[in-house]
Amino acid sequence: MNKGYFITLEGGEGVGKTTNLRFVREFLERRGKRVLATREPGGTPVGEKIRALFLGDGEVSPETELLLVFAARAQHLLDVIEPALESGAWVVCDRFTDASYAYQGGGRQVDAEFILALEERVQKGRQPDLTLLFDAPVEVGMARAKKRGPIDRMEKETLAFYERVRETYLRLAGRFPNRVKLIDASRPIVEVEEAIATHLNHLCGQ
Repeated sequence: MNKGYFITLEGGEGVGKTTNLRFVREFLERRGKRVLATREPGGTPVGEKIRALFLGDGEVSPETELLLVFAARAQHLLDVIEPALESGAWVVCDRFTDASYAYQGGGRQVDAEFILALEERVQKGRQPDLTLLFDAPVEVGMARAKKRGPIDRMEKETLAFYERVRETYLRLAGRFPNRVKLIDASRPIVEVEEAIATHLNHLCGQ
């Protein structure tokens, strides 16, 4: 059986992850890969209920927010991600644990050691084979996000919050350069897709 690969898409608000996920899925399918596209928080019936809580209105403490995400992630790994990878599928996921470090760690300023402890317990060593990190200035991303329609709880945060998120993502890219590939999401979509294709071809062995 051919090996399945785990690809994650990361970045702040309005960087085009949903559009780019579609491109990634179609790119891989054209190369004969069996692809499962999913998202976090979510991906399972339980996870989608948690997602509704996570993005809904109301005060949520940073620690509660983090625990909600990892609760959804535990179910996601058990029910969807691990079985798909074991079957040889390529899993493409909109956000994973890098988002926890960026949003709850950087944005909410939750202790990174707490996040690491949850990561080790829940993931048991599972890491993405490739992470595409879409980066754009915060002002650019937020302007795009607001054009999409009504904004959720996470999209109502301050620019300072999103600057911390972006800075944390960039630190992760510097820390894990073999896995995390930085893509300038402020460029025209054709250039973004060319950059994505380069990284995917490398993973495909071309």
